[in-house]
Amino acid sequence: MDFTLKINTVSIVGCGWFGLPLAKHLIEQGFKVCGSKRDAEAATQLANDGIKAFSLDLDNQKFNGETLDLVLAAKSDSEVRASFVSRLYTDALVINIPPSLKKQPGAYLERLGLLNRLISQHTYKRIIFISTTGVYPSTGEAMTESDAVAYSPASQTLLQAEALFLQLESTCVLRFSGLIGPARHPGRFLAGKTGLEGADAPVNLVHLDDCIAAVSCLLQSDEVSSIYNLTAPEHPSRREFYTQAAEYLSLEVPQFGEKPQVAKIIDGSKITRELGFNYQHNSPLGMLSQC
Repeated sequence: MDFTLKINTVSIVGCGWFGLPLAKHLIEQGFKVCGSKRDAEAATQLANDGIKAFSLDLDNQKFNGETLDLVLAAKSDSEVRASFVSRLYTDALVINIPPSLKKQPGAYLERLGLLNRLISQHTYKRIIFISTTGVYPSTGEAMTESDAVAYSPASQTLLQAEALFLQLESTCVLRFSGLIGPARHPGRFLAGKTGLEGADAPVNLVHLDDCIAAVSCLLQSDEVSSIYNLTAPEHPSRREFYTQAAEYLSLEVPQFGEKPQVAKIIDGSKITRELGFNYQHNSPLGMLSQC
């Protein structure tokens, strides 16, 4: 079946560790890409990669008031509209704002609430909201997309964030497992630590390459479900994986105690069944050379 959704322009809110390489990949695929950074000077540097840049600081008090009113009023002669709306109101939108729940748990929902007000003025062909598999409890069972539950304050906040955008038309939530890739090598995560729990608990990880490919897949699929997990199909134990990861970097290997940890296994197969997506990195152990 031919692809009929015809997405040509994509705006990425948050061009950081994931958003920037995603933008570059989409440009290579022929999309016209707009991207935001919080800092205006950092935003201008995105143009070097062919990205139509704009500054979007959702913590800026001026933006929360006067500027937002200008944007929502949609004044055609407004400089604000030219710089924000022309880059934010595209065919598709990827929302990639890290939660930072430990430092500012309330600020995350405030930022997303403001962004929700902004984008509600426009009808997108697809909205992709980047979330996390932190919405699943550790029960010893495999977790599918329907198993999310507010089992903690953090998970409740994450689910509230998803709900903000799932109420909008054409939204798809993509829940990432633990992210690894360039400049984020897992060998440093636990190196040298002792008395760690859960030696036999499985790891749930996904490589940057697969995150980028999954978003690209969602942008090029006519019909998608509202939620997908993304995690490598293989789940080695914490002891095996983090020992090999530290050894790969010639770092001191972590030491695990005997205390067990309730397992959590993320099932990331739905996107493969429904959309024909194929993971490039099936094994976290195989990812060690690709970080």
